[in-house]
Amino acid sequence: MKGLEIRIFGRVQGVSFRFFTKRKAIKYNIRGYVMNLPDGSVKTVAVGDEKNLDKFISELRIGPALARVDKIEINEIITEEFPENFQIRYY
Repeated sequence: MKGLEIRIFGRVQGVSFRFFTKRKAIKYNIRGYVMNLPDGSVKTVAVGDEKNLDKFISELRIGPALARVDKIEINEIITEEFPENFQIRYY
């Protein structure tokens, strides 16, 4: 299992990006969470198999139809305990 913190920048709030992310996380068996940040970006903490994480990130680079992804930053993290599902969190 690998853990990643992913920050997505662009037009990613108000376009259902969190719900899109949750659907893709379920599709690829990813645990963790997604949340909007006050600076207009979206943060995702994702834990899963490396191949599934790669597929998940590929989907995030595209985003939902109304989104525009300008940049993604990815940092590996030490995996912590996460619930057995994927959550949408609110700041």
